Amino acid sequence: MPFLFLAIAIGSEICATVSLKYTDGFSRLLPSLVVVLGYGLSFAFLAQALKHIPVSTAYAIWSGVGTAVIAAIGFAFLNEGVNAWKLAGIAMIIGGVVALNLGGASH
Repeated sequence: MPFLFLAIAIGSEICATVSLKYTDGFSRLLPSLVVVLGYGLSFAFLAQALKHIPVSTAYAIWSGVGTAVIAAIGFAFLNEGVNAWKLAGIAMIIGGVVALNLGGASH
């Protein structure tokens, strides 16, 4: 169940971050509401996940997956440029998340 909470937290954060692009400086109501609700849900579900997942692991997954997916959405749907440096950066983020998870939890 904690990883389901983490997945919901990631999805909410991604929706909120993409919606930021459409708020026009928080002057548009609907995307602004999506941002506030999305980040609120994200932190609420992240807090639930942290009851059972170490903070270093949960935060690495939450931020790393969120960053990689947001970058992919930018490349695929928002006409943002992609190049080898950006792809290498995303690969390093994913590698860092994997390394933290392979390190396991120490108590």
